[in-house]
Amino acid sequence: MPVAPITKPISSHYLYRKLPLPIKIAASLFASDATATNRAMVTTTSSSSSNAGSAYTTIKERVRFEKEIKKSKFIAIAGPISDEQSALSFLSQVRDPRATHNCWAYKVGDQYRSNDDGEPSGTAGKPMHSAIESSGIDRVMVVVIRYFGGIKLGTGGLVRAYGGVTSECLRNAPTHLVKSKIQMGVEVPFDLIGVLYHQLQSFQVEDIKQDYETGKDNITMVTFKVDFDRVKKLEDAIKSNCSRDLVFYKS
Repeated sequence: MPVAPITKPISSHYLYRKLPLPIKIAASLFASDATATNRAMVTTTSSSSSNAGSAYTTIKERVRFEKEIKKSKFIAIAGPISDEQSALSFLSQVRDPRATHNCWAYKVGDQYRSNDDGEPSGTAGKPMHSAIESSGIDRVMVVVIRYFGGIKLGTGGLVRAYGGVTSECLRNAPTHLVKSKIQMGVEVPFDLIGVLYHQLQSFQVEDIKQDYETGKDNITMVTFKVDFDRVKKLEDAIKSNCSRDLVFYKS
């Protein structure tokens, strides 16, 4: 859309309004797995799982690590997850009902859970979770499948085994940095849409949407997501190119 030239600069004034965030109530998960196995379960959770306004490292793809310890075969499988539901899906895909134990742990932001799946309490899920924490990797789940070989490892041996194979599995995993996105929006006059879109494209924003039903003449609402650490620079760029009063929204 052609952009009308601005011949008389007008002082820019920016108003910020906070967008309401959706509230999601999570149902209890993994209940079916726990019921099916009827085994002791160790669970720890935190009230928050948000990584808003930050960056985190996660694994790119599913990885596998195998090790035999005193005739028991341990298979650690790690995969990227986004929430509890995706963790449940991952567990259902990789667990082996024929195995002696399918122990697991996951971490999504400040939220984490773990399961000993019949091993003595605190000897499997907890060391697995500790290994995930030590790796610095987030939004990841690890399932360790054990086929008992006839020799008991003892409490210390189990802790070392489950924690060790989890650490090795994550150490071999390809990782990448993910930056959290900030939801933003701006009410802009029709004649400045071209200027705005040029800035949005230069900052590689995502999920651009446009709504003409604003109830205001010749005004459209443009919403988008931008990397949390580029918000200020994008605001400054729009400010320097649009000499109008604009209403911004951020969450």
